[in-house]
Amino acid sequence: MQIPFALTAVLAFVLVLGPLVVLHELGHYFVGRLFGVRADAFSVGFGRELTGWTDRRGTRWKISAIPLGGYVQFAGDANAAGMPDAGLANADAEAMKGTFPGASLWQRALIVLAGPLTNFLIAVAIFAAFAMTFGISATPPVVGGFAPQSAARAAGLEVGDRIIEIDGVAVHDFTEIARKVTLYPGRTITVVAERQGKTFALPITLAAHTDTDGFGGKATRGMLGISSVRPTLEPVGPIQAVKVGVGDSFEAIRMTAIGLSQIVTGQRSAREMGGPVKIAQYSGQTMELGWSAMVLFAATISINLAFINLLPIPVLDGGHLALYAAEAVRRKPLGARSQEWAFRAGLAFVLALVLFVTINDLASLPIFGS
Repeated sequence: MQIPFALTAVLAFVLVLGPLVVLHELGHYFVGRLFGVRADAFSVGFGRELTGWTDRRGTRWKISAIPLGGYVQFAGDANAAGMPDAGLANADAEAMKGTFPGASLWQRALIVLAGPLTNFLIAVAIFAAFAMTFGISATPPVVGGFAPQSAARAAGLEVGDRIIEIDGVAVHDFTEIARKVTLYPGRTITVVAERQGKTFALPITLAAHTDTDGFGGKATRGMLGISSVRPTLEPVGPIQAVKVGVGDSFEAIRMTAIGLSQIVTGQRSAREMGGPVKIAQYSGQTMELGWSAMVLFAATISINLAFINLLPIPVLDGGHLALYAAEAVRRKPLGARSQEWAFRAGLAFVLALVLFVTINDLASLPIFGS
């Protein structure tokens, strides 16, 4: 019996996001334990507890009703967002022992940083494992053919030309070309190429191409309109594989940061942002493609979790780090009132963003006539 895609998407969403959230929070938890900070609760999901147990250290491990994240609540936290308990404001050293606010500033910063760092390391491990298992693609930056409507061919490139620079940056592999043009539809770039031993430069305006995925979502990307020559797979050792994993992870972060900045500055439509529904759809799609596609997709989501959590928004890890930076400069923490308003504003922003991207996702569904 064929499983409905909606059920596959939900299952895949849980299988992709669930472990990544758990590992993220375990990063916080274990570094907290390393510094002697007690954890009152560790939750997969938010809201009402569905089931759970309490370990011998007093930590309540639970699964909660809303499966869109999770948290670890340390001793001294007033809530799941990590807001300090105002009741400890005048507590003595003994009462502060083992609490999160009682840890030193650098210890608190490392505990908070551990979550996003764990997600980053997960992505590095996945990319490195794939490089070790399958090798890495080596494709010279040589034009092997053209798309029916090709900006590169219109500008004067020919089959067999080797692209050696784009906007002054050297190109060594064909995959680097896509990274340098995809995020810049409509931009005029300078391509330096080599033909029969002679180099020449061409200005090329990328043909802005809008892709529509199978779920109604749209994204615009820049294209040269060229195809590569036949790629080869080169085996790599463990050290080189780790280098590949780190490089691919940082490249994913860079692309995410550029894409987000383009949305913020109005260069891209905010409708290109995806939320939980879109993640579930893509999770289901990659699950149908096989385990390797699903694991690679998980690496991408892990990188995005790391990046988003490091944004300087209160209630996110990056917001905590921003408050600690202010504390380091002021040599004392912000007042309880200021922190409360910061967390409220941050929570309101995050909830509004989740609502916006969810509406975006739903609006793109065929059922709504997209």
